[in-house]
Amino acid sequence: MQANVLITGCCGFIGSSLTDRLLANGYTVYGIDCFNDNYSKSIKLENIKSALSNSKFTLLEKDLNQLELDDISKLNIKYVIHLAAQPGVRDSWGPEFVKYVKNNIDATQRLLEIIIRCPSLKRFINGSSSSVYGDNNSDKPIPINFPTNPLSPYGVTKLTAEKLVKAYAMNYGFEYVNLRFFTVYGPRQRPDMAFSKFIKKAMAGETLIIFGDGTQKRDFTFIEDIVEGIVLSMNQGSGDYNLGRGKSIQLREALAIIQDYFPNIKIQFENPQRGDVKSTWADISNSTLDLGYSPKVDIQEGLIRQIEWMKERISY
Repeated sequence: MQANVLITGCCGFIGSSLTDRLLANGYTVYGIDCFNDNYSKSIKLENIKSALSNSKFTLLEKDLNQLELDDISKLNIKYVIHLAAQPGVRDSWGPEFVKYVKNNIDATQRLLEIIIRCPSLKRFINGSSSSVYGDNNSDKPIPINFPTNPLSPYGVTKLTAEKLVKAYAMNYGFEYVNLRFFTVYGPRQRPDMAFSKFIKKAMAGETLIIFGDGTQKRDFTFIEDIVEGIVLSMNQGSGDYNLGRGKSIQLREALAIIQDYFPNIKIQFENPQRGDVKSTWADISNSTLDLGYSPKVDIQEGLIRQIEWMKERISY
């Protein structure tokens, strides 16, 4: 019999994809989501449509900041996979920062305070971000011990959440893993993320607006590879790990794939945005060694799969 898993942010891009995978693997999944207003609740409900019909899935519509022990004390949770967060680098400046503190720091601390009182807890897996590193000016892959120097308030909150998880694990004796995700894309990608916006505009024949000159480099990682990395980390590894493709390409290369699919689209380049880094590139050697992580999907296959998925859901 598989163990019980608690997934926060279960209705989001990564959370819903992971929920489906764990249900298929026979786990009992309890999902928490507060349906915050970063994008439509209807999209999030569509993400978990299949899960809602599975008897091994239970949805708890709850803000983590209001979580109580009674909400989960009887669920016999063995694994917590914490994916709930306020996403986005560009929106984290100015007055919106209070949302990032509430949903990335306060919510993580509240969840930890509750879960440490559940004796069944074995492991806490925290979804973090490559944004904790800041910029990589060396044009080499970033090892896990690379200095953390976030360039955005969002990155600061994700790094703080990592440190909270480690502090609680060290003091209360549960296993933990911080997984730093690198530019995740694929089916169910949030509508505010770059590829979703580019593809939707391309389908509508609108001009693609690119912040920067397109030479910025990213380690684009397909959703299935991220989910596989999370699943592997449930029973292996300890500490911090990068989950990326392990390859870095210019944004222009990804745009060329979209242009091949939509030959008539136009692209307009504008000034870079505050907090956007020039390059990300994951060194995944310790993830491969400790977790057995081996990403499979390249950018050509992955982007085409996202395009085809979005074409079936243009009403979004």
